[in-house]
Amino acid sequence: MYKRHSTRFNRTMVIIYPGEFHVSPTDIIATVLGSCISVCIKDSKTGLGGMNHFMLPGDVRSEEMFLSESAKYGMFAMEQLISAIIKKGGSQKHFQAKVFGGGHVLNFRKTDGNVPESNIDFVRAFLKMEQIEIVKEDVGGYAGRKILYFPDTGKVLLKRLKSTVDSRIIEAEQAYKTKLFHDKEKLQAEGGELTLFE
Repeated sequence: MYKRHSTRFNRTMVIIYPGEFHVSPTDIIATVLGSCISVCIKDSKTGLGGMNHFMLPGDVRSEEMFLSESAKYGMFAMEQLISAIIKKGGSQKHFQAKVFGGGHVLNFRKTDGNVPESNIDFVRAFLKMEQIEIVKEDVGGYAGRKILYFPDTGKVLLKRLKSTVDSRIIEAEQAYKTKLFHDKEKLQAEGGELTLFE
């Protein structure tokens, strides 16, 4: 996570990287997405909002949507964001969501299945299960996306990127992908369970 002052908007901008999230009533929250997903959640009553950036390490099919090891990573990312907004005074009954990402930008092994599509299917199913309305989405395709989210208004500025643009953050997403897949394979080799909540 990186904070800086945006002279263009005269506000603090918080740039989140893969695996991170941020909640604020006033900060602009920014990220660059390849195959990952970002969910922007706003409490329509308090004006509080937040955004995350995550990826599932592998294919998740509809029949095992919330039971697979891969889905646990997405569930953790979503629960972190929702819990942080509630802790700051938000109420889930007033939540609205905007969903971005899931582009075919990174290379995956054939055995991993269609990870970008799994990311999209997962987040739609999760938000439906939690009864959080998706008011806007821009997902799929073959381009990266740069997102600026303004929690107080719920406004999102989106720019589609050529693969060479903002390559540092796409590289960070690639490193994040490698780590997720390694962690998942290590757990499976050890026969262990991934515990996300205590």
